[in-house]
Amino acid sequence: MELQSLKNRFGIIGTSQSLDNALSIAVRVAPTNLTVLITGESGVGKEIFSQIIHQLSPRKHEPFIAVNCGAIPEGTIDSELFGHEKGSFTGAHEARKGYFETVKGGTIFLDEIGEMPIGTQARLLRVLEAGEYIRVGSSKVQKTDVRVIAATNIDLTEFVKKGKFREDLYYRLNTVPIKVAPLRERKDDIYVLFRKFAIDFAERYKTTPVSLDDEARHLLMNYTWPGNIRELKNVAEQLSVLAKEKLVTANDLKHHFSEVTRTSLPAVVNGKMDGDFSERDILYKLFFDLKKDLTDLKKFIFDIASRQNLDISKFPAENNYVLDNPTMTVGGEMNHYEPEKPVILERNTEVFHPHVEVEEESLSIADKEKELILKALKKHKNRRRNAASDLGISERTLYRKIKEYNIPE
Repeated sequence: MELQSLKNRFGIIGTSQSLDNALSIAVRVAPTNLTVLITGESGVGKEIFSQIIHQLSPRKHEPFIAVNCGAIPEGTIDSELFGHEKGSFTGAHEARKGYFETVKGGTIFLDEIGEMPIGTQARLLRVLEAGEYIRVGSSKVQKTDVRVIAATNIDLTEFVKKGKFREDLYYRLNTVPIKVAPLRERKDDIYVLFRKFAIDFAERYKTTPVSLDDEARHLLMNYTWPGNIRELKNVAEQLSVLAKEKLVTANDLKHHFSEVTRTSLPAVVNGKMDGDFSERDILYKLFFDLKKDLTDLKKFIFDIASRQNLDISKFPAENNYVLDNPTMTVGGEMNHYEPEKPVILERNTEVFHPHVEVEEESLSIADKEKELILKALKKHKNRRRNAASDLGISERTLYRKIKEYNIPE
C-alpha cells in the first residue's frame, strides 16, 4: 500500500522521513502475528499505529480493544485482562470473562505497558509464549489466540535495570519496535497539522479558520511541544474560539501555551527570536551565571565583615579577589555581564571571618520526586486522585510511589 493512501485512510498528516519510516514498518508487520512495541512520547499518536496494524492484518474483522494499563488499579488489572471466578475475591459476585477471552481472535493494544504490575507481567508473558492464561481464582488453563500490540512513553530498558519490568517480557514484546518521533523532530509537519486542526474546527462550527502571521508561525514551529500533537490540537482549538482576530500574532499565540511549558518557547535576543542555541553558548551562560552567583556570595560575606567593624582598607591588593567584566556570545550576539562593583576579600587567614555554613541542596531525583509527592498530598489534603492529577501521573503510580518512599498515609 502506498503511504499517501494509507495517510488519507487513517487521517494522518505529515511528510517527515521519521513518520514515513514508522508507517512503513507498521505496513510490513501488519500481515504477521508478531508482537509489536510502539515507543514515543505522550501525545504523538501511538494508538493510531496499533489501529493501522490491526486494520491491515488478517484479524481486521475480529475485535480490537485498547487497554490503558496505567488507568486500571493494581488490584483489578488481572481480573480485567484474564477474568475471574465467582467468589475469587471480595466483590466477585459472579464469574467474569477477561479481555483475552472476549477479544479471542482479535487484537489487544496495551498502552502504558510500563505501568503494568510485575505479577501481571508474568501472566502476560505466559500468554505471549504459550497462548495460555488462568482466570483469577481458577486452576483451569485456558487457551487464547490474541495478537498483542504494546506501547509506552518511558524507557523500558531503564525499568528493566531497576527491576520494575521483566527483561524476558521486554524482549518478547520488542519483537518489532516502532518508534514514533516527537513533534519537535517533525518541524515541517507542525504548521500543516495546525492548519488541519484549525480548518476542521471552523468547518464544524461554521466559522472562518484562524491563520498565523510570520512571527507566530516561526514561534509555532520552534516551540518544543512537550504535549506533542495533543497539545497542538488543543492550542489550535483554543485560538479558534478565543482569538479576537482571525490573523493571530506571536504575542497572542504565546498566551495559549501552558504555564508549565512556557519556558520552552524560543528565546528573544536583541529583538530577534532564536530557538537554536549551541551547546557552547549554553555553557558560557552557565559559567557566567555561576560567576555572578559567586560575586553575590562574596558581597554577602563582605557585608557581614563590614558589620563586624573589620578594617579592609589595609588588605594587600595582590591578595584580593577581583571579578573581571566578562563577555560572552549568545545566538551570535555579544553580551556583557557588568557586576555592580568588584568585591574585594582578603585571603589572610589571620583576619576574622564569620563562620558561614552552606548546606548543599540534594540533587537526588528520588528525593525530589518524594518532595513533590509530599507537597501534592499536602496541597490536596491527602486526596490521592487529585494529587496524582496535579503530578501528571496515574493514581496507581502515585500509590506505588507512596509505598516505595514509605510516605505515611
